Amino acid sequence: MADAFEVLARDHTEVKRMLDDLEAGPTAATGADEDALALRRALLQRLITEESKHEAVEEEYFWPLVRERVPEGDELADHAVAQEQSAKQELDDLIAVHPLQARFEGLLSDFIAGAREHIAFEEERVWPRLRGVVTAEEAAELGRRLEAAKKLAPTRPHSNTPPRPGLLKATGPVVGVADRMLDKLTGRDRG
Repeated sequence: MADAFEVLARDHTEVKRMLDDLEAGPTAATGADEDALALRRALLQRLITEESKHEAVEEEYFWPLVRERVPEGDELADHAVAQEQSAKQELDDLIAVHPLQARFEGLLSDFIAGAREHIAFEEERVWPRLRGVVTAEEAAELGRRLEAAKKLAPTRPHSNTPPRPGLLKATGPVVGVADRMLDKLTGRDRG
């Protein structure tokens, strides 16, 4: 079973790959046809799903542990959660925009830059500090919790939901079911 850092690193690797693919295009401005733009939109939808699940479980389990165990954990978690809230808003905006719309590429570019900054913040500033204060058993248990929670986590960003762990743990699975139903109804789960 993977520990928390392995679970999160896998997520980050997958997200960075999707960010690279989206950044590489093709775009409407570079002459992409409707099929290419549909593939781009499908990749974005997959990114939104994976990012939404990842951030939800971090807010439920990872950041509370950082706050509890890491010196200056509140400041680190506050900074990261603020980045995540901003990313959720950007993802909400991207959901509503088609790749042919003028503002799509700007929104996507802003999201990509912020996502890379957030991943670097976690990996370079937070993980080393948390590794220094948790045991291998605690990291493994957190990894199990993160993986289990991702199976039920929301698949959409929900930028208006306060990032409070207790609230998220109580409502996350219900919202996750509702998101998955909406994904099926809209065909988003096939993207």
